[in-house]
Amino acid sequence: MELTAFEWVLLAGAACLIGFAKTGVGGVAGVAVAAFATVLPAKESTAAILVLLIVGDVLAVALYRKHADWRLLARLLPAVVPGLVLGAWFVHVVDETVMRRSIAVILLVMVALQLWSSRRRREAATAAERAPENRPAWRRRLEAAGIGTVAGFATMTANAAGPVMTLYLLLSGRTVMQLLGTGAWYFLLVNVAKVPFSAGLRLFSTDALLMDLLLVPALLAGAAAGSLVARRISLRLFGDVTLVLTSVAAILLLV
Repeated sequence: MELTAFEWVLLAGAACLIGFAKTGVGGVAGVAVAAFATVLPAKESTAAILVLLIVGDVLAVALYRKHADWRLLARLLPAVVPGLVLGAWFVHVVDETVMRRSIAVILLVMVALQLWSSRRRREAATAAERAPENRPAWRRRLEAAGIGTVAGFATMTANAAGPVMTLYLLLSGRTVMQLLGTGAWYFLLVNVAKVPFSAGLRLFSTDALLMDLLLVPALLAGAAAGSLVARRISLRLFGDVTLVLTSVAAILLLV
């Protein structure tokens, strides 16, 4: 794999953003996905970035494992499986342009949903009305099933489930640390589950794996910076940053 100096710098920056996303502000991972898809063929880029995502997931779990909400994970994880299967089929049958644009549309829809939901939450008269856990159990299960399936599809096609899940977790009323802990375990389990699908689609290559190895130091630097930021950022600011970066990532994928 022959890359220019500029492309190496771009990929190193993307790897740094992945580390930052895994331990800090999750929305920046979407920008990294777009950067990899710019330098590499779109389908091959999904497997190349997957390896780095798993490395970042391991770091995130090591930092935030005690803050996970396992009850929420139990609602989300089963619904991921049909999304992964559908996503693998989608990657197999469509071209790269269609795949990138489809994911961009998903990201923008999630941003619109978050803006709408935030407005509804501000209009709620009491804290009880705002708390998602006070909604009927069937509704919470239905929402988790829908989000899980969409996230499974998005992560299998373009590693773009980060914004989807972050927005959902923000709506669930968790703290920043609970959001990070739950997200860390969720993405580690889901990304490991994606490996057989990507291998079956022949998306991995020796050159890409060697490239990933060279990019790990940049990822570690980003992870260190992200862990410092995560402990000092407010939930509102966390949400605002996620919305902005998700929108930027979607626009980059559409271009």
